[in-house]
Amino acid sequence: MIVITGATGTVGTPLVRGLLERGVPTRAISRTTARPPASPEPGIQWVTADLDDISTLVAAYADADVVFLVTPVHPRMARFARNVIEAVLRGGNRTRIVLLVAAGLDQNVQGVRFLNAHAEGLAALKASELPYTVLAPNGFFQNLLTMAGAIRAGTLAAPVGEAAISFVDARDVADVATHVLTTDGHDHATYTLTGPRSLTHAEIAEQLGAVVGSDVRYSALSPEQARDQLTAAGLDPWRVDGLIELYGFYATGHAAAVSDDIERLLGRAPRSLAEFASDHRQAFSASTHSG
Repeated sequence: MIVITGATGTVGTPLVRGLLERGVPTRAISRTTARPPASPEPGIQWVTADLDDISTLVAAYADADVVFLVTPVHPRMARFARNVIEAVLRGGNRTRIVLLVAAGLDQNVQGVRFLNAHAEGLAALKASELPYTVLAPNGFFQNLLTMAGAIRAGTLAAPVGEAAISFVDARDVADVATHVLTTDGHDHATYTLTGPRSLTHAEIAEQLGAVVGSDVRYSALSPEQARDQLTAAGLDPWRVDGLIELYGFYATGHAAAVSDDIERLLGRAPRSLAEFASDHRQAFSASTHSG
């Protein structure tokens, strides 16, 4: 049995689909604040559990052979990871955990709360002595979809200066997770998952514009300007502060490295930004939202 934590998330959704296509017995865990599909696919067992309450997790993971663990961005995300690990330990099995963390944890991540939480979860997993595999992707192309309105209006704005970032398509991360969850030989491995090349936001804007056939320009924001925009968008202060910290990490060039792990594991190149933009052309194109 494969148990998927975060089954309705950016990576979890295509991961569940990939396991379903392979006919693998899968239990999909959704949080009390996340709704499973209205019409679940046959072959996927959906369970609602509270990551903040170990008592709701023990039964969900009791018969797991492999667990995919990703925690939501939340002030208690490190605790959520520890709770899942503890629930697995209480099951008494040598369950392998495939942990999704951010790339770059081997660098100085002090002061970046999201990365610190990932590092705490990874430390807890190593201390558990359970077999594990680490998937460490950079930021997702899918994050651009949250900026689609501004991109349609011609602007991609972020406080990252001219730093290059090796963004990756979340669908590739899900494909790697599917492979790692269903094959052997990955114990204690760490796979860094990136796109085929690192790109500055100016290059991202240019490529998006070329795909949708309109002019898109990059606007380099100061941290203060970004904070004002994120706050105006309705994000809570904890998340706003965390994003500003993460953008600062990106701006120093810490997310520019490119890995060939996706190609080695899947036998194909990772999806490019142009492929991602083409697949989501409707979201980024002003012509599809006019009138």
